[in-house]
Amino acid sequence: MEKKYVIGLDYGTDSVRTVIADTENGEIIGTSVFEYPRWKKGFYCDPAENRFRQHPLDYIEGMEQSVKDAMNGLSRKVIDNIAGITVDTTGSTPVAVDHEGVPLSMKDEFRDDPDAMFILWKDHTSVKEASEINHLARSWGGVDYTKFEGGVYSSEWFWAKLLHVIRSNEKVRKNAYSWVEHCDWIPALLTGNTDPLILKRSRCAAGHKAMWHKEFDGLPDEEFLTRLDPLLAGLRARLFRETYTCDICAGNLSEEWAKRLGLSAEVKVGAGAFDAHLGAVGGEITPYQLIKVMGTSTCDMLVAPLDEVGDKLVAGICGQVDGSIVPGMLGLEAGQSAFGDVYAWFGKLLLWPVNEIITEMSWLDQESKERITKETADTIIAELSGHAQALNDDETSLVALDWLNGRRTPYANQVLKGAVTGLSLGSDAPRIFRSLVEATAFGSRMINDRFISEGLRIDGVIAVGGVAKKNPYVMQVVADVLNMPIRVATSEQTCALGSAMAASVVAGIHKDIPAAQIAMGGGIEKEYRPDPVRAQKYNDLYIRYKQLGSFVENELK
Repeated sequence: MEKKYVIGLDYGTDSVRTVIADTENGEIIGTSVFEYPRWKKGFYCDPAENRFRQHPLDYIEGMEQSVKDAMNGLSRKVIDNIAGITVDTTGSTPVAVDHEGVPLSMKDEFRDDPDAMFILWKDHTSVKEASEINHLARSWGGVDYTKFEGGVYSSEWFWAKLLHVIRSNEKVRKNAYSWVEHCDWIPALLTGNTDPLILKRSRCAAGHKAMWHKEFDGLPDEEFLTRLDPLLAGLRARLFRETYTCDICAGNLSEEWAKRLGLSAEVKVGAGAFDAHLGAVGGEITPYQLIKVMGTSTCDMLVAPLDEVGDKLVAGICGQVDGSIVPGMLGLEAGQSAFGDVYAWFGKLLLWPVNEIITEMSWLDQESKERITKETADTIIAELSGHAQALNDDETSLVALDWLNGRRTPYANQVLKGAVTGLSLGSDAPRIFRSLVEATAFGSRMINDRFISEGLRIDGVIAVGGVAKKNPYVMQVVADVLNMPIRVATSEQTCALGSAMAASVVAGIHKDIPAAQIAMGGGIEKEYRPDPVRAQKYNDLYIRYKQLGSFVENELK
C-alpha cells in the first residue's frame, strides 16, 4: 500500500503555516510560512481602540502560497498521495457574509471597511456588548446561556463582536446576511460550499464562543437574542443549528481549488477547528493532561471522559464542550489574553528610541540604521531574559499584573488593565521584565487553581507553541510558579500537526484522533522541573499578585 500524506493548515495571528505530514509517523516532509501582508502593515487596525481586523485576501493568498511552497521539491507521486487537509485558525474570528457566504470585505464597496473584515480574536471593541450579554443571561428569567461558557461571556467571542458591528455600522448590518467563523469559512471555500445555511460549522467554535449547546437545541433562542437587541431579530435562523467535530469531512476539494493548489479533487477537507484545540491534539493530549498553547496569548486545554465529569459545570473558564478537542470527550478551555504579547509590548516600549531617534540621526548611514534597528529588535527579549535570570532570587520587590489585554481566565474581563507595583529609582529594564514574566506565570497558576478548585485534577502539563520552544527562562519560571514539571512537545508546529492528525482521520487513514496521535505524535523533547526553593518563594509572591489583582479589579468596577 502506498504511503499517504496530509496537509495541516494553521492560521495564526500573524501568519499561516502549511505542513505536509507522513501519516505513518507524523514526519513533516514539507512546510512553509506566509506572513499576512496587509496585517503586517497595520491595515484596518487601531491598537489604541483595541480594534484588530484582518482581510480575507491575507488568508486566501497565504493559503495558496504556503501550500505551494510546502509542496515545492516533493515528487508528483507524493503530491498525488495527499489524501486530506484540515484547517485550524485563531478564534473567535468571525466575519459578515452575504447570501453566498462571501465576506463583505471582498466586495468593492466594503474593501476598506474594518467592520467588513474578519474580527480577530484579540479585538476588544465589544466590551460593552459582552457586559450586556452577561447581565441579560442572569436577569431575563430564562436559561443562562453562559453556563457552559464558564458563566461569563467575553468580548473576544462571536455574539459580542457581531452585535457591536451591527450596532455601529448600518451599511454592514443591512448587507450582512449571516456571520461565519474563520475556521468554518476556509474549509467552505476549499470545498466550494460557502452557503452560510449549509456549510459545516465547527463544534469547538460554536460551543466555546457562540453559546451553542445541544441542551439549547443549538444557539440561544430568538427571545433572548431580541431582548439583547431587536437588531438581532431573525439572525438565529440564518446561522446554524448543527455543529461538527474535527473528525468529520466537510467535503472534497473543489475543482477550482484543486487546480489552484495543484492537488487532486479527491482530497478530503475536514471540518475546521480553533488553533489551540488542534494544538492540544498535536501535543498528544490525554485525559487530565493540561496542554498549554503558549504564544502571543495562551490557551489551556483539558479533556475528560464524559462519564467522569457528568453534569459538572466548571465556572470561570472559557467553556466546556462535548467533542471540542477530542471527539467523545469533554473539552475544557481556559487561557490568558496576553502572554508573549506582554513581553513583546515591553520590548517595543524599550525600542522607542531606536525606532524614533536613532533612525533620524543624519550622521548614521541608512544601512547602519537598519542594522541597529533589526539587531536590537531581534535580540532584546533574549537579552532581557538572560539578565533577568541572573538577578538574585531575593530581588522580588516588583509585582506586576499580566492583564495588558484584559483577563480571559478566571472569569473573563477585558476591561481590566495591567500594572507594575513597587517601582523605585533602581528598577531597571531586566527587573521590570522579570516582574512581567512572573506575572504571566502567576496568571497561568490562576488557571490551574480554577480547574482544581472546580474538582478537576491536573495530572501533568505539556507546553507547545513559540514561547515554550524559544524561551527557557520563561518556562523555568512557569514551572517554579506552578510547582509542577512542564514537558515541552517536540514538534515545532504543534497546531499544524494537530490539523494534519485530524486530516488523517477525515481521509480514513486512522480510525480516530487517539489513533492518529499514537501514529503521528512527536513526543517530548524537554522537561522543566521546579526548583523547590524558588517554588516556595513564588508561593509568597503569588499571594501578593492576587492581592494586587483584587485591588485593581475592585478599583475598576
